[in-house]
Amino acid sequence: MLYHLLQELFAGRHYAYENPLFRATAAALFCFLLVLVVAPRVIRQLIRYKVGDRPEFDHATLNELTRDKTNVPTMGGALILGAIGLAVLLLADLSNFYIRMSLVCLVWLGALGLVDDWLKLTAGRRTGSRVGLKGYEKLLFQMGLGVVLGYYIFRHGQSNYIQLSPLVEAGTVPAYRVLSVPFYKAGLQLGALAFMAVTVIVMTASSNAVNLTDGMDGLASGCVALCALVFAILAHIGGTEGLAHKLLFPYVPRGGELVILCGAILGSCLGFLWYNCHPARVFMGDTGSLPLGGLIGFVAIVTRQELMLLIAGGVFVVEAISVIIQVGYYKFSGGKRIFRCSPLHHHFHLGGWSEPQTVVRFWLLAALFAGCALATIKLR
Repeated sequence: MLYHLLQELFAGRHYAYENPLFRATAAALFCFLLVLVVAPRVIRQLIRYKVGDRPEFDHATLNELTRDKTNVPTMGGALILGAIGLAVLLLADLSNFYIRMSLVCLVWLGALGLVDDWLKLTAGRRTGSRVGLKGYEKLLFQMGLGVVLGYYIFRHGQSNYIQLSPLVEAGTVPAYRVLSVPFYKAGLQLGALAFMAVTVIVMTASSNAVNLTDGMDGLASGCVALCALVFAILAHIGGTEGLAHKLLFPYVPRGGELVILCGAILGSCLGFLWYNCHPARVFMGDTGSLPLGGLIGFVAIVTRQELMLLIAGGVFVVEAISVIIQVGYYKFSGGKRIFRCSPLHHHFHLGGWSEPQTVVRFWLLAALFAGCALATIKLR
């Protein structure tokens, strides 16, 4: 809204606010300060309404280690989403298709996480156990969002390409048909069904992977912030025609506007980390983790950097794989385990690492993965 107001006031003139990188920086600072200022009041309200967490694990020692987290307010992710949504509405170009779809993604997965958290809380008050949405119910809604996004993004890419076709060099493959592959400059070509399948997988996997990582004070918020920084850079490159061609990236017309979304995610997570670091005063819950993972996945899909997400979000990948391995081996072996407990951060916590040690070491790994992802930009 602010962006459009400035356009009306200064029509025909070029100012800094037109630069997506400037607005992304403004979004990051705005979200950081907003969360920093508003969070104490939100935390007091959550405590007032007794929206407290009750961690329960299938491991007696881990339950003992996390006993001090009982009744720490959860659903703080609503604060993160509110800041992101407000920053996007104020600073992004709302006529941009990708910005509008990002808001759909934010509301869809935010509502899903909110319902899941609320069911856990209300069921827990009645029965003493945390019972939220069933796994298949969450998957159904996540996959549904993936289908919607895949269909409309592909169709939008087609219409954009038809409009730009007289200006496109002969033999150039449109971005919406390219799956960018790290270290391989040509990429892979996708049809409509393959594009939708990739979108469903990425949206579901990224949303759930961040959700699984959100198990220690500050772990998910710190890792998401680093991942958002990487995808802000990738979105800027893919949305800038000269840079995209120079660095052999798929050029996505108007995709650079997603830099503002990434800046908002970065600032919100850092502001939330102020209160979420050990000992945490608030948890984001599924209300925050599901949409944050989904938004990162959405940016990866639009920029055609889905495989880069495996590198930039390496911590999320490792955490998710550890759960898959643990559950699969447990069923196959008739009750045996590979890890002390999954996701992987609990394995190290039970192995003697303190919670702050575990979190900081995982942050260092996340920073290393982020650096590796950025290094691949020139290695093609």
